[in-house]
Amino acid sequence: MKQSKKSDFSIAILRVLIGWHFLYEGLVKVFQPAWTSKAYLLDSAGWFRNFYFWLAGHDKVLTFTDALNAWGLTLIGFSLVIGLMSRWAALGGMFILSLYYLSHPPFPGLSYLFPSDGSYFIVNKTLIELFCMFLLYRNPTDNQLGLQRLFNRK
Repeated sequence: MKQSKKSDFSIAILRVLIGWHFLYEGLVKVFQPAWTSKAYLLDSAGWFRNFYFWLAGHDKVLTFTDALNAWGLTLIGFSLVIGLMSRWAALGGMFILSLYYLSHPPFPGLSYLFPSDGSYFIVNKTLIELFCMFLLYRNPTDNQLGLQRLFNRK
């Protein structure tokens, strides 16, 4: 089914907005050398909490995880904003968002040290953004509005 130009433009705007969110979050972490995910990881709950505790409990693994997180967010965001290889960026974004969701699932009976932005029951902003990334993966707009369009002309 062919999408309209308005739909393509709307999805491209969504791509840029999510890209901006990822880029900003990544750059904040990259330019704050003291930033670490340790407290966030130690606040994990749910089925995979032991995995997140393990990440936080090993200094070398934590250093690698922090760098991967900061640079992953930055590169994914940059790719989405400029519209270059955004399908790959969307896959990477879905992976990172899945990890975030699994570390702090909004399930009944789980509580966290850090307050959330609201009251959630199973669905939270992370899950919604994850499914928006899936939409971006399924409906790439780099060829309509993005640098990929320039490379495809050659």
